Amino acid sequence: MLAFLMLRLEAPLMSFGCEAIDANGPTRDFPDASLLTGLLANALGYSRYETAKHQRLQDRLVFGVRIDRLGHDLRDFQTAQLSRTDQSWTTRGKPEGRTGGERTYDSPHIRLRHYRADAALTLAARLVPPDEPPTLDDLAIALDHPARSLFIGRKPCLPSAPLLIGIRKGNTCVAALQAMHPAEGALDRCRFMIPRREADALSASSIIHLTGRRDWIAGIHAGEETVAILTLPTQARDGADT
Repeated sequence: MLAFLMLRLEAPLMSFGCEAIDANGPTRDFPDASLLTGLLANALGYSRYETAKHQRLQDRLVFGVRIDRLGHDLRDFQTAQLSRTDQSWTTRGKPEGRTGGERTYDSPHIRLRHYRADAALTLAARLVPPDEPPTLDDLAIALDHPARSLFIGRKPCLPSAPLLIGIRKGNTCVAALQAMHPAEGALDRCRFMIPRREADALSASSIIHLTGRRDWIAGIHAGEETVAILTLPTQARDGADT
């Protein structure tokens, strides 16, 4: 049996960014590898400059997601004109200013940002190899006592409750997810996103390619992963293990 770190992602607003076009930043219905890596690295207290640690953590992650409550899409029209004296909050415990000229630009910056509003997801993640630090136990401790404030996608997306549910055993991501009680408002059958290798024994509705892996050393999204999307019973019947 494999050990899985179980998380509940629930917040008034969440953002699972995908390919942006110009100033339009859409969101997926579920997180990708780079988002989960950044979330866990933030809990562990990794500096943004510790790129090798981020890369290794992402390379070790294997995870699946169950969409307990899809919520709805919320589109935010943003416009701003910032000066050098303007500051914003950070997860490092001190405000961050801007450098450069008196103004960053002469005209307001306009963009669209999409969010999932009132959604809830359950996530099962394991590490390969499991004994290399950080271990699942290390991640669990970090999520209980995070080094910095945690957010789900973008800084305004603060979780409604602690993210950690616990550590659960299972043969697959699906088995671990189906053994975990769903969030309030979940349907009897939910959509799952699981690793492609787990889909062979199941009836996947689609196989998709995500550009959700980040090259942390180069600082760009340059990796692709293949995942399966399918609809299954939210919880296993009669204790069955998928």
